[in-house]
Amino acid sequence: MIGGISVTQLLILLVIVMLVFGTKRLRNIGSDLGSAVKGFRKGIEDEPEDSDPEKITNAEKTSAEPLKKEEKAPASKPTDTDV
Repeated sequence: MIGGISVTQLLILLVIVMLVFGTKRLRNIGSDLGSAVKGFRKGIEDEPEDSDPEKITNAEKTSAEPLKKEEKAPASKPTDTDV
């Protein structure tokens, strides 16, 4: 028993999930999830340890693109038909 769920309830749930999604789709979901976890772990391991924000070089400062100001739309002119 796992958290109040018996083994028979888990088997019934597994059969229902397999009927709804199909084995091929479940296999694809499992492989996608596994590759995502592997990529996440690799990204965590490859992250540089000394990423101090105060040690940003000038090249890194200038490589970031500045935010562009949004252009304001011209105000519409009132029409004489309302008068």
